[in-house]
Amino acid sequence: MKVGSQTIWPPLLLAPMAGLTHSALRTTLLHFGGVGLLSTEMLSAARLPAESVDHSPYLFRTTKESPLSHQLMLTDEKHIAPAFAALHRLGADVIDLNLGCPAPQIRRSGGGSRLMEDPARVRRLVASARQHTSLPLTAKIRLGETLDAAKLRDFCRMLEGEGVDMITVHARLRGESFARRPRWEWVANVKRWIDIPVVANGGIDSIASARTCLEQSGADGLMIGRAAARSPWIFAVLARALYAVDCTEPHICLPQLYQGFATALVERFSPERRLGRLKEFTHHFATNYFFGHQLAMGVQSSRSFAEACSRASAFFAACDPCAEDNGKWWVSDAGADCNSQIPGRGI
Repeated sequence: MKVGSQTIWPPLLLAPMAGLTHSALRTTLLHFGGVGLLSTEMLSAARLPAESVDHSPYLFRTTKESPLSHQLMLTDEKHIAPAFAALHRLGADVIDLNLGCPAPQIRRSGGGSRLMEDPARVRRLVASARQHTSLPLTAKIRLGETLDAAKLRDFCRMLEGEGVDMITVHARLRGESFARRPRWEWVANVKRWIDIPVVANGGIDSIASARTCLEQSGADGLMIGRAAARSPWIFAVLARALYAVDCTEPHICLPQLYQGFATALVERFSPERRLGRLKEFTHHFATNYFFGHQLAMGVQSSRSFAEACSRASAFFAACDPCAEDNGKWWVSDAGADCNSQIPGRGI
């Protein structure tokens, strides 16, 4: 899939997700392969120029994390020039504009899906953004407030006309929850209306759902969100099944995968930034287990990173035969041993 000057292959993209799409998750996904484009968490265009790559958990990346899309929450034209200059210094491969986030605090600030209600404003923002970069410029949207084909068509054509190189469509209305079946057939409408690549997002968590989505939407690519945290090997599985990409068949040891994620948090983030990210990941990862709510509750109620690791270790020892192998790793918090071990074996 050609997006501006960037070739994305396989056309499987990581969705930007608050508290999740940071360096630790991205390298966990890369361990298995199959990801065509990685993403940061949503970045504030207003704050970005003052953030330090050495200290910001939103900007840290390893050399392996490429190609990487940086997603911007952009609400004011005055922030475009300094924000894009910062992204150029950071070595962004793609710049994505957040036009679809339904979170109330984002909407109150005038960003996310609130922008779709003001196409004239979005036109000015996109036109200015296009003038400030030669990098691939993409946009992530929802279907809107209501199912209005003419309004959605005009909005997508406007984005294309102002220089957006790819549109990702989360196939739900702004007020619809993740429990609602995605309207993939509406992505097919967008695909018919414009000539740039269209990526489908929402409800893709298996080979079956991915195939159904592609059949119903005709999308050029797929964007995976929460399923990436639950099953970090999903990109490798889909890449093999859908695009015959030669990814190694994953041998999955869940305790070691979790330990590797926790270790990456220790290596890359300051102590106060670790526990929240471990809790966010565990919320999704725990669903791999029949009694996973015990793991999720234990970590969520932990008051320190060390306590969370200890509780996870106890859960794995009781529930996962993989944890009986001899390999063991220490996870430390703030430079001190946390008196817990998370056992597992190589993946």
